[in-house]
Amino acid sequence: MPSIESGYQPLPMNFYRQADVLAVSKQLLGKCLFTCIDNQLTGGVIVETEAYKAPEDRASHAYGMKRTKRNEAMYQPGGISYVYLCYGIHALFNIVTNQEGIPHAILIRAIEPITGIKTMLARRRKSKTDRSLTGGPGALSQALGMTVQHNGLSLRGPKIWVEDIQVTVPENEILASPRVGIDYAGEDARLPWRFRIRNNPWTSKAA
Repeated sequence: MPSIESGYQPLPMNFYRQADVLAVSKQLLGKCLFTCIDNQLTGGVIVETEAYKAPEDRASHAYGMKRTKRNEAMYQPGGISYVYLCYGIHALFNIVTNQEGIPHAILIRAIEPITGIKTMLARRRKSKTDRSLTGGPGALSQALGMTVQHNGLSLRGPKIWVEDIQVTVPENEILASPRVGIDYAGEDARLPWRFRIRNNPWTSKAA
């Protein structure tokens, strides 16, 4: 069981099952993402997210209601993980939202590390704490110990969960910009569905 460091108070499932994936993407900013993998507690504050809104979103793996073995988790009720391999190398962690059969998901792009930093440094083979530790979806998944084996897990824990640590990010402190690496999505590539905490040093550089 996770230590008192986290409080272990996962968000309720109804948080994830809201209909507006854009709103949930912004609400996740300031929440804390925790993992307890290999008996190691790690976690950090979510500072950057990206929303994916199938079936109309060309950037989504479920565009046009495409359903495959890989994206099956997206069709489940919100509140589970969707972890997939990018370029066959990087495990990327997404949070499934909305109701069963509506494939919405939020890519967690960056966290500000706060718990288990020594463990994260070891997993990332790094000696110092800087943005590269958990800035970027592949980096944060590796730091938190996530792999595709963690696809489809409940976000109620005990391996992966999100907590409300009573941090509210005002709307005017949220920077919205186009998503990253989705040029194939045509017009949808320009949608401002990437959300960052303004001036936070752990996010991607401003577009």
